[in-house]
Amino acid sequence: MVSRTVLVTRPDSAGDVLLAGPAVRAVGAHADRVVFLAGPRGRAAAELLPGVDRVIEWQAPWIDADPPPVTGEHVARLMEALPDAGEAVILTSFHQSALPLALLLRLRGVGRITAISEDYPGSLLDVRVRIDEARHLPEAERMLTVAAAAGFPPADGGALADEGFAVVVTGGPGERALTAHVAGGHAIDLGGLTSLPELAGVLRDACALVAGNTGPAHLAAAVGTPVVSLFSPVVPAGRWAPYGVPYVLLGDQDGPCKDTRARICPVDGHPCLAGVTAAQVVKAVRELVR
Repeated sequence: MVSRTVLVTRPDSAGDVLLAGPAVRAVGAHADRVVFLAGPRGRAAAELLPGVDRVIEWQAPWIDADPPPVTGEHVARLMEALPDAGEAVILTSFHQSALPLALLLRLRGVGRITAISEDYPGSLLDVRVRIDEARHLPEAERMLTVAAAAGFPPADGGALADEGFAVVVTGGPGERALTAHVAGGHAIDLGGLTSLPELAGVLRDACALVAGNTGPAHLAAAVGTPVVSLFSPVVPAGRWAPYGVPYVLLGDQDGPCKDTRARICPVDGHPCLAGVTAAQVVKAVRELVR
């Protein structure tokens, strides 16, 4: 069986590399080996990212703030350092072009390349991602979009655990298969094991609850625990959001199911909540804990 080695690149500063963390975790969840191409200003950050097996350092002349000259010798150093990777995911900011690096990777023999490009990429990219830059999408989500387009969706579960939180998954007796799937190897699975008073005790001791707009959200509020509410707008949030505790509302409150009072999603694809990312949930939990 051939090992699936994926090259992920963000040859930028440390902060930019750290924001690439969620995308790198997504790639690492599906690849056998992840090699990260970093610049000298981002190498230390790249070495901290979970899921990275090897870091290559190279100073990109079209990105670095103090760019080196473009010479055959400088490009040759990159070519020699690059692994035999069957595919690459190029991560960039809105003001950067992925095409110079895509050209070099193509010359090196990388078979499948994914990146954002407003300019026509010709045969330099296999998967061209287009972004509406007027939306000012958070950098981490922008890069997650590229990873997903390349075939590396965020891994199920784990994001909160990766951030250092102790995670407990709860659910009713009929949800044991679901809670086991969500918990995976990252969390404690209490699916079907708690009565209502026991669930109240679990929630009372939690720093925050992540839940839909359902009973446990109100139980958490009753015991004083902040809530990250994945709130479908079938009922108005003004009436039914958690009461009396800090909370963060996630989800499109103007979705097509708004005010329908539907118990089962009436719209294919669950669009009001399908766009909520693991990164948004982690950010919301951190805001509440802070």
